[in-house]
Amino acid sequence: MRRLAALLMMSCLALPAAAQNLRIGLSSDPDVLDPTLSRTVTGRQVFAAMCDKLVDINERLEIVPQLATAWRWADDGKALVFTLREGVRFHDGEPLTGEAAATGLRRHIETPGSTRKAEMGPVTEVVATGPLEVTLRLSEPFAPLLAALADRAGMLVSPRQARVTGADFQREPACAGPFRLTRRVAQDRIELERFDGYWDRANVHAERITYRPIPDSTVRLANLRAGALDVIERISPSDVGDVRRDQRVRLVQGPSLATFYIAINVANGARAQTPLGQDPRVREALERAIDRQALVNVAFEGLWVPANQAVAPDHPFYARSVPLPQRDLARARALLREAGHQRVRIKLSVPNTTDYLQASEVIQAMAAEAGIDIEIQVIETATLLNQWTAGDFEALMIQWSGRVDLDGNLYAFYACGVPLNGGRYCNRDVDAALTEARRSVDPAIRAAAYDRAARIYLADRPYINLWQPLTLHGAGASIQGLRAVPDGIIRVQGLSGARG
Repeated sequence: MRRLAALLMMSCLALPAAAQNLRIGLSSDPDVLDPTLSRTVTGRQVFAAMCDKLVDINERLEIVPQLATAWRWADDGKALVFTLREGVRFHDGEPLTGEAAATGLRRHIETPGSTRKAEMGPVTEVVATGPLEVTLRLSEPFAPLLAALADRAGMLVSPRQARVTGADFQREPACAGPFRLTRRVAQDRIELERFDGYWDRANVHAERITYRPIPDSTVRLANLRAGALDVIERISPSDVGDVRRDQRVRLVQGPSLATFYIAINVANGARAQTPLGQDPRVREALERAIDRQALVNVAFEGLWVPANQAVAPDHPFYARSVPLPQRDLARARALLREAGHQRVRIKLSVPNTTDYLQASEVIQAMAAEAGIDIEIQVIETATLLNQWTAGDFEALMIQWSGRVDLDGNLYAFYACGVPLNGGRYCNRDVDAALTEARRSVDPAIRAAAYDRAARIYLADRPYINLWQPLTLHGAGASIQGLRAVPDGIIRVQGLSGARG
């Protein structure tokens, strides 16, 4: 069946394409193409070609210039000042000025439903303080802000588009990136064309980009091998050996900031009213049933790293007081009995991609041995994220692509009332600790606060972290310039050699 699907997809993708069309295979269809509202990892892939940011990160996780050439903290950490690049234009021809940047940043704060607002923390005002200068003023110091502006919070749209949302915005987002949107066909393709007014045009070699959502990693790789795609994200670990032996393609590998986890609905509507959602003993039983090392060995060829937190054990902010728990079936069964159950049934929603399906089936088998029967529900990624926000889930498995600053991996999920906290977990002591970590630039103070928070939320278990992957991209043999940046995002600047 997979072979047939691969052949059908190859026949579609191998149609004649315009010259210099860079074809990129994604693991799922992005959600809304609006940097203020977007939530998906694949959305970030498309934004990398459409929407430059104030700053970016490199392979060493250093903050580097993009739309801003310099920045500085002022007013005892209560102001962050950016010097903007000269000669930048948005896709609609509007120039980047201090006022244009201020308008774009205010959009992230003021738009209803913005998923960027929490990332910008205590920013109270954004103002132009010069023709090419913008200043973010804060009510208190906020250490993670610069790192947040290296992602969607730092993406700017034209002042003409800043007040537009919904379908009107998505027809022409008008960012300041190397490519602009020309067409989107849901679940099929996203087409971009080069913006000749781009400030770094000499570093852009393709005339067009076509993004194709292909959830099945086997089909995605088959199309790369056949020459129907030039670059793909997320090579499956089971295919790594074959890719390394295939002279038609190349593996580009590096570390990753991402984490995969199970999110549990503990307080968002009727579907939280389950043994799993209401009793932390049942959630602990589920975690105790899982052997993370065996999981990554079976599902991912042992390449991934078992994880119980949003960062690896060698990270300076890893909470060493709560190390990776080992599988303990006896403890899991005892916890269920303490909670008044011999067996419990859990509905686990997972995206319709290969990695999730493989992992969920392994977890299903492990949990059954502890008395936990998991019903797997396969759902398209964007739909699953909408259900998460609406509370229409009991438990779901999802990836967080990771942020340079740990605050970006914790606050938006564990703090009370923030947009990405779909299960509506709320613990005021956790809030206080995370807030303390945000307000300090002293690493020792931040580490202690994160440790204090972790001891609470890892016991409450609104999320169960499972593993951290590597960044594994694939490219055709002729493609040059593909970099493995730990955030997993494919930078199109510098990419060359497309045959389409």
